[in-house]
Amino acid sequence: VDYYKNIDDVTRWIPWSQPHEQAPVAPSTEQVGTFGFPTFSLTSSIYSSWWHDVPLQPDTAVDSMIVNMVTEIPMYMAAKMEVNKEAANNAIEQDINKDGSPRYYSYGTPFFNYGLIPQTWEDPDLKSPQGFGGDNDPIDIIEFGSKPLKMGSITPCRILGSLELIDEGETDHKIICISVDDPDASRIHSLSDLDSVKPGTIENFKTWLKRYKTSDGKPENALASETPRSASEALQVVNEVHGRWRSLCGKDGTRRSSLSSATEGFWLSSPNCRGNEY
Repeated sequence: VDYYKNIDDVTRWIPWSQPHEQAPVAPSTEQVGTFGFPTFSLTSSIYSSWWHDVPLQPDTAVDSMIVNMVTEIPMYMAAKMEVNKEAANNAIEQDINKDGSPRYYSYGTPFFNYGLIPQTWEDPDLKSPQGFGGDNDPIDIIEFGSKPLKMGSITPCRILGSLELIDEGETDHKIICISVDDPDASRIHSLSDLDSVKPGTIENFKTWLKRYKTSDGKPENALASETPRSASEALQVVNEVHGRWRSLCGKDGTRRSSLSSATEGFWLSSPNCRGNEY
């Protein structure tokens, strides 16, 4: 077999490090297309938008540290999946490289579950003390549990802390959490607990964040601080970006025309965002 037979056809050539193995998908989702190809998209059959309509917290939450996590990339999956801010219903799709090919993590498969906190937005007009604006995405949340979460699943997750990544000149917060249903959840309420139960987790994650783009020929990322935020400090970040999302969706009276030009093209037509304006 000629391994390079279809190398010039991005829809047919599959490098050994880019398996098109179907990610585990949650119930109550609707899939279109083939996983590993640009045709793939995943939407919720319950919510109009993963980003805007899934609540920030579970309806039954009594602890402010518990937030909902929408899983985009299950643990150990190399395909770079993310909510498409411009697509109808903000479907989960595979990110693409500049040449149009599907994007994969080439540095190494994630040893964590990766997703977003709904009803949040890292506003590019909000500058950090170092002068970096938000990355214009819903805030990322990383779950260090014992097993992969299914793509499109909505998981109540306890905030443990956060790291602030500077990624190509943008602020990219990483909220760190543990699923409340994880077998170790009763023992993990902080980052120190996490490192006690799972030694080396935070240092390994810091290294991964800094270096994961180097295998694509890019320079290392930097952290705003090597010291992670505490759980309470991370919650303050979540509350800030939730407030920014409220402005994005006009819930505080902000007009669409007043928003950053970086939001042009965003799909904001869901019932819980600006659906009544369209």
